[in-house]
Amino acid sequence: MNQTEVIEVGREAVYVMLKVSSPILLAALGIGMVIALFQALTQMQEMTLTFVPKILVVMVALIVLAPFMLNALSAFTLELTDKIIAGG
Repeated sequence: MNQTEVIEVGREAVYVMLKVSSPILLAALGIGMVIALFQALTQMQEMTLTFVPKILVVMVALIVLAPFMLNALSAFTLELTDKIIAGG
């Protein structure tokens, strides 16, 4: 492998990481914004109110998106092993 191929593999790894993690992060961001709006409207400034809904939403998102995440990671792994076999 030359330097260009190594940089390409690193770029693909970062892209797959972003593709896999962004739906979970967006779900947590969305529920956080809803809870913040609720707290601002009701003037209830309870710090522990944000944790339980965020944990539940992230867990549900992980369960729902697990097949997508597994497919993306396995496709990247297969592509990477093919490159390793072809290189050596």
